[in-house]
Amino acid sequence: MDKLAAEEIYYEMIRGRAFEYAAKEHYMQGDISGFLHLDIGQEGLSVAAIKAFEKGDVFSTYREHIMAMARGISPKAVMAELFGKAAGVSEGKGGSMHLFDPSHFFYGGDAIVGGHIPNAVGCAYARKYQNNFDGVMVVFGDGATNGGAFFESLNIAAAQKLPLLFLCENNRYAIGTEITRVAPFEKQSHKAEPYMPALEVDGMDAVAVYKVIKDAQAYIQKGHGPIFVEAMTCRYEGHSMSDANRYRSAQEMALCKARDPIERMKRVLTERFGMDEDAIGALEAKAQQEVDEAVAFAAQASEPAPEALYTHIFVEGGSHALS
Repeated sequence: MDKLAAEEIYYEMIRGRAFEYAAKEHYMQGDISGFLHLDIGQEGLSVAAIKAFEKGDVFSTYREHIMAMARGISPKAVMAELFGKAAGVSEGKGGSMHLFDPSHFFYGGDAIVGGHIPNAVGCAYARKYQNNFDGVMVVFGDGATNGGAFFESLNIAAAQKLPLLFLCENNRYAIGTEITRVAPFEKQSHKAEPYMPALEVDGMDAVAVYKVIKDAQAYIQKGHGPIFVEAMTCRYEGHSMSDANRYRSAQEMALCKARDPIERMKRVLTERFGMDEDAIGALEAKAQQEVDEAVAFAAQASEPAPEALYTHIFVEGGSHALS
């Protein structure tokens, strides 16, 4: 990772955290409704994985705000979607859990836990069929690995040697259930080992995540078939805004925050690349300003028109649609 990439990743991380805090504030004020799943604490994984996976398709979970922005979707379009406005990336119809933008090859926010994994397998099959090995990355939590479709997806991807990168963000809690209460081991990569190479990375270390995803994408692009990466990480908030996070002790949370990915990335900039506090402060101020502008834009944007209720229900004008 060079200095330019490190600066970009740090900027995306601090912008992402500021964005999530702003989303939390406006949810509490009633500007955002529905579900809201915050990514605070996991910024290093979310940003570095997306930046490393430069080409190809990305399928993500519903904790996807930061990933969507790292993929190139405007913070204004993301915040407007959270506010339910027509200027949102999904025209105000998806909200927090459905940030979907094919123009950025980002198919994010499946509200069904693990529901997007078979979709990613189908997309990877299409990539291989078209002889396009840019590949597909599918991101999911540790809880998704207990679903039957997860194992079916591993099997099909391995049998067909699909260009598919499975990325498990293991924060150890499927909503409020600690993973070892519902799985025989903490490391979910053990489930993938019979099917494909399985790697582990510190998800709180953006530099390490960037490297392992770069290497993993190179592997699938060479036609070797799928690969599994497990990133051990920690979210600071509850599963969603309706989760008070009372099942984790103060000691556990202190250990999580001692590994803060933003502080670790900041040390990379200062110690490895010699950036001073003024330069870092300028990045932080710019990130906060961009988030403030996104909130102002979302607040002033128009509500969807009533007739929008009847659009995007059935396919229109598709060359393969049945008549």
